[in-house]
Amino acid sequence: MADMYNNRPVNDEVNGGLAGLDEAKKDLEMWKIKAEKADDVKSRLIVEKLEEDEAKEKAKQEMLALVEKNNEYQKDFAQSLSSVQDEIGKLAKRKQDLLDKLMRCQAELEAKRAESTKLKQKFKIYALIPDTEMRFTTQDTEETDDNSQPIRGVFTISQRSTVFLQGGQALITFEEEKVASQILKIAKCAVSCDNKSLDVKPKRISMDPVVKFEVHIDVSRKEIKVSNVPPSMPEERVRDRLEMSFSRPSRGGGEVEGVEYDANTGTGHVTFLHPGVAESLALRGRHHVDLDSDVNVQVGPIYKYKLRKFQTFCGFPKRTILLDDIGDTSDEEDLQDHLEIHFQKPSNCGGEIESIKYLSGGKAALAFFCEEERDE
Repeated sequence: MADMYNNRPVNDEVNGGLAGLDEAKKDLEMWKIKAEKADDVKSRLIVEKLEEDEAKEKAKQEMLALVEKNNEYQKDFAQSLSSVQDEIGKLAKRKQDLLDKLMRCQAELEAKRAESTKLKQKFKIYALIPDTEMRFTTQDTEETDDNSQPIRGVFTISQRSTVFLQGGQALITFEEEKVASQILKIAKCAVSCDNKSLDVKPKRISMDPVVKFEVHIDVSRKEIKVSNVPPSMPEERVRDRLEMSFSRPSRGGGEVEGVEYDANTGTGHVTFLHPGVAESLALRGRHHVDLDSDVNVQVGPIYKYKLRKFQTFCGFPKRTILLDDIGDTSDEEDLQDHLEIHFQKPSNCGGEIESIKYLSGGKAALAFFCEEERDE
């Protein structure tokens, strides 16, 4: 009994120890599994860390490359900006130079226009041509039956050279050119006048340019110009009425070849088949035309003109000189006589005088020069 009671606790302890050992084994297995899982997690985390480090290093390298590229772009941009600014500066300077040149050209153009206007005014001829008897001459040619040729006329217009003579001045024309040349070499000439001496200054005459040209005029023998035709009806009807009115022999007309009419200007052209009718109608100046009412229209010749052989001449007279700064000390005629006597003397470098004209103070005149005829 005693042994049985003593063995029972020992077995219990052994059984309890075995149970604890099993539990410990289980725990050990569990912790081994956990340790393995932890090692796997650790390995995975290490791998991920290495991958992240590689990605970080790669990102860092890419960032550095981008920073370097950005710096290059900024440098290129700065250079391009500087180049563009320089180009803009050059273009602005070029623009300003062109504007300055444009202003200079405009100023030169205005000056040229002013000079052109001045020359146009200088070469314009304003003169009242008096009624003059004219003699028309023709060349001896073989007669022909063709009278349809226009009437041709040639007129030569020649402008005479002029000099404006003021008071206290005189013009002297010598017979020889060398005398005038000798006088012009003298700065002052002392002229004796009533026990006094007058200092006069010989000067060369400067004259404005003059022109000479021909006007060739052709007057039609078969055409006339009609004007002051009122637009009282359509153009076609007005044209028909004109043809009818100008074809009546009772009114001085003749057979009409064609009619032109412009309602905007109220003018027209009438062409006759035979010459002679247009001449007689043009001489009348008026003609009755049957429109809505009897209208008295104006009739005139049709002519064409051309300007030919236009020539300009400029220079100075070789035998005429101007005497300036002449004081009024005596009568105008007496002083002119003293001047003529002085400049006729060879001892005063003078010679034979063809003409002389002196004006006293307060007077003015326009002297005309005639073209010298040259001996052939």
